[in-house]
Amino acid sequence: MSVMEIELWNDGLQLICGVDEVGRGPLAGPVTAAAVILPPCTMRNGIHDSKCLTPKRREELAGQIRSTAVAWAVESVDPETIDRINILQASLLAMKRAVLKLESQVDIVLVDGIKPIPDLDLRQLTVKHGDARCVSVGAASILAKVERDRMMCEYDAEYPQYKFARNKGYPTKEHRLAIHSHGPCAIHRKSFRLLPDGVIQGELRL
Repeated sequence: MSVMEIELWNDGLQLICGVDEVGRGPLAGPVTAAAVILPPCTMRNGIHDSKCLTPKRREELAGQIRSTAVAWAVESVDPETIDRINILQASLLAMKRAVLKLESQVDIVLVDGIKPIPDLDLRQLTVKHGDARCVSVGAASILAKVERDRMMCEYDAEYPQYKFARNKGYPTKEHRLAIHSHGPCAIHRKSFRLLPDGVIQGELRL
């Protein structure tokens, strides 16, 4: 259980919302965020940064989180919007949408990272590495990751040449070679471009 959340619960803040996003680094697909309010004194019980968990364990924990949470919500921002407003602003927008979608009051929002969510009329606290330090943010990380992976598997059926079910849109060698062979598809982020050592902002030029 997170020490930070224990202190907040002890201070009388019962409705603590953790929020996190996944999908900032891929070349394709949306950026997805989740917001989760867990019951006070929730134990960690394996909830951690989603990147540290196997897909099977994430699915198991996601089911437990959805069934026990006071409230939860998941929202995504599409590649076209990412291209228009940039990936940082799209990530913050996805988090804002997820928080606002909650069917519950919120006492405080714990935001993974160092930047607060703009134009959100709620008390916020940014937490660096929050998905590893706060159980509610870790839970949000898991729900966001499970949902985005599901979406990318659906896109794989539509665009099988890119193997999205396997790479989830990240710039693996296989994915980069597929883009060189077939060009970008409708869900590729055109504001990202490929370099031999990774991805930087700019147009997707091949």
